[in-house]
Amino acid sequence: MKIVGVKVWLLRTPIKMRRRHGVGDIEAAMPSVILRLTTDEDIVGWGEASPWSVFTGTAEACASGIHVYLRPILEGADPFRTAAIMDRCQHALVAHTEAKAAVESALLDIVGKAAGRPVCDLLGGRVRDVIPLSCSIADPEFEADLDWARARIADGIRIFKVKTGFLDHAQDMRRMERLRTELPGDLDLRIDYNQGLEAWDAVAKVRDMERFRPTFIEQPVARPHRHAMAAIARAIDTPIMADESCFDPEEAIECVRLQAADLFAVKIMKSGGLRRAQAVAEIGAAAGIACYGGTMFEGGLANAAGAHLVGATQNISLGAEFYTARFVLAEDVLAEPLAIRDGGTVVPEGPGLGVTVDEAKVRKYAIHEAGR
Repeated sequence: MKIVGVKVWLLRTPIKMRRRHGVGDIEAAMPSVILRLTTDEDIVGWGEASPWSVFTGTAEACASGIHVYLRPILEGADPFRTAAIMDRCQHALVAHTEAKAAVESALLDIVGKAAGRPVCDLLGGRVRDVIPLSCSIADPEFEADLDWARARIADGIRIFKVKTGFLDHAQDMRRMERLRTELPGDLDLRIDYNQGLEAWDAVAKVRDMERFRPTFIEQPVARPHRHAMAAIARAIDTPIMADESCFDPEEAIECVRLQAADLFAVKIMKSGGLRRAQAVAEIGAAAGIACYGGTMFEGGLANAAGAHLVGATQNISLGAEFYTARFVLAEDVLAEPLAIRDGGTVVPEGPGLGVTVDEAKVRKYAIHEAGR
């Protein structure tokens, strides 16, 4: 089997609600890249890249990276040699982790379809069928966020991650107080600063947040400040989770060495694919560090790939945030959304990624396309 077609679309998809985070906002639309690989046996594999300009890079650079630098590696390649292809991609293009994640997802989609097995089986086999769903509280209109949270609770969702650090500390405290007093007391609340605090006064602020009994506090300070993360982790009782400070297996090792975090957020977009994300989780497991399934601003295609990763990785045990495609995007490119059952995301069971892409929706939101 050989890959004979590589098609790349650059999308801008409108959103239903604004999202605000410690280092940046999403106001009107989410950029993304959709990749389609076609083989000489008419098997089609799909992948999605979801960059964020303040986190890793731009969707425009991602689309160009795939079309200009990775397409020559893919054309004529045997998708069953996924590891070798990804090694070549890793050496051909620095960074561009989302581009590589899209490529690997599309390759595994093809292999799974050819073998008649879901992608999670290619990653070691499923260890869970349903992944507890975490939804983020990130709308700058807090009253709207409260109403939205109540609707999700009615859907059976019990985990909420509160985005902090984009307002002053007093406002963040008031938001947390209202969430704890106005929503059911048994909710699992988590806090995510998205690098929003200065290292010099972060300890005092996160200590204040401990009164609200968060399950964890995520990435309080900027990505490079791992020593500050370690100091915060030592100073408080609540577990500290590394997200931006832990992109890939190499950085996971560094976080373990520095004792910079109690937990890791694992994302296929920042790690550069499913297998490298799984390696982060395995490093965490070896060090006694549990993991959470994080996402970027992803559509259903990337969420499906992430669901297979979490479904096959025992140590990603703290749930996952596969909510944006259903609740934030105005419309997703999947023909049918990922199923939610008992407050969790159901790992797809069909071959490959187990989802169907509606190409008409891809073209509807595409602002540029390349390849064939």
